[in-house]
Amino acid sequence: MKYQCPLLAVKDLEVSKQFYKEVLGLKVILDCGANVTLTGGVALQTIETWSEFLHKGQDEIRFCGNDTEICFEEDDFDGFIKKLEALGSITYVHPVFEHRWGQRVVRFYDPDGHIIEVGENMKLVCKRFLNSGMTVEETAQHMDVPVKYVKANAK
Repeated sequence: MKYQCPLLAVKDLEVSKQFYKEVLGLKVILDCGANVTLTGGVALQTIETWSEFLHKGQDEIRFCGNDTEICFEEDDFDGFIKKLEALGSITYVHPVFEHRWGQRVVRFYDPDGHIIEVGENMKLVCKRFLNSGMTVEETAQHMDVPVKYVKANAK
């Protein structure tokens, strides 16, 4: 068995394609009409065809469940946050905060209420702690990861 991709049902495919392109920089790599695959392996499916596939009415498809998210890591986290602020149309789940292991993240909704998480690249989190004067062992302890992980990402 081979994992394929996450698939998100969307109300307006064109609006969603534009959102994922403008906000996250994803591009359409395969357009099958009612279904598109974006770079990164995210697939978007129209609600009309999704409800047909499930043999459910469109009114039975729930959005804004707050029960799943699609996760991305960003090398230029501060630059990405400035980009979100400049867009001005983002609905946030929460503002930027730092998890206990040191990774800064932001979560927001796509046009259909699917949660998107963008976090600071974990390799850069390691480097940030090491550059602040923490030892490899202290960094590993703070991030709750093996020393081997810190050493591998310190390069």
